[in-house]
Amino acid sequence: MNLRRDLQGYAGIYLRGLMMGACDIIPGVSGGTIALITGIYERLVGAIGSIDLNLVKDLFRADTVALRADLKRIDIPFLIALLAGIGTSFLLMSGVILTLLTDYAVETYSFFLGLIVASAVAIFVDIRSHSHATAVFLVIGAVAGYIIGGLCYLDIGHSLPVLFLTGMVALCAMILPGISGAYITLVLNQYEFMLAALQALSIPELLAYITGGIAGLLLFAKALKYLLSTYHGLMLALLTGLMLGSARMLWERGTAAGDMVSGGWIFLIAGIVVVSAVEYTKRRYQANMA
Repeated sequence: MNLRRDLQGYAGIYLRGLMMGACDIIPGVSGGTIALITGIYERLVGAIGSIDLNLVKDLFRADTVALRADLKRIDIPFLIALLAGIGTSFLLMSGVILTLLTDYAVETYSFFLGLIVASAVAIFVDIRSHSHATAVFLVIGAVAGYIIGGLCYLDIGHSLPVLFLTGMVALCAMILPGISGAYITLVLNQYEFMLAALQALSIPELLAYITGGIAGLLLFAKALKYLLSTYHGLMLALLTGLMLGSARMLWERGTAAGDMVSGGWIFLIAGIVVVSAVEYTKRRYQANMA
């Protein structure tokens, strides 16, 4: 009876992973928000927060007792079920998004732009108090984002080290509020390449990206959490500016494919509506839990 209950529980985690994956592969929608709405955010953060360098040390020392304790603390069955759902979504949706980017570029980039603008506003709204410092960090973030948005014109290639660094940055972004790892991958000009690698199940490229993400979480997760807890308003203002500034890249890619004004406005609005609906659901959930 307990086995059946456990299987039902992990099936539910798998379904949540499917929903998270469907959002994580779309630039502008955070899978972390879906985790919050579906009630697994704290468990997910706790599992990720338990991953540290001690696990690596115990693995290399072949300390089975300590390693067993590390794995229990990390909640491995939960992460396996969740990652299986996320991975399934990635595989199912990668071909769809590639087709949309190829055949409906203006509409797709307009939709992504709506997602990003609405997500940036949602992050800024979460700032509890505004000051001159938050305005300064907003401007700094916007300028930096505008410069970063121009990276799509740089031919940095798709070598394994580049994919490793992209994964390191993108997966770290996923633990930040409202930030989409897929958007970071898009800004770094690796998005379509990684979608194609997913569709083809190209193991070296996928492994480099995932390994970089794991390294990023091990190295930077605690620092990011510290900055967010200590300088909450300033960090959110910086994130807002980064997202708004780097949205330049979406606009320029869309206009290169066609008329973003006449051909894409309804899809931009659709993107704003999607994020607004997700944020409304999240805030209702938080209010009910308070």
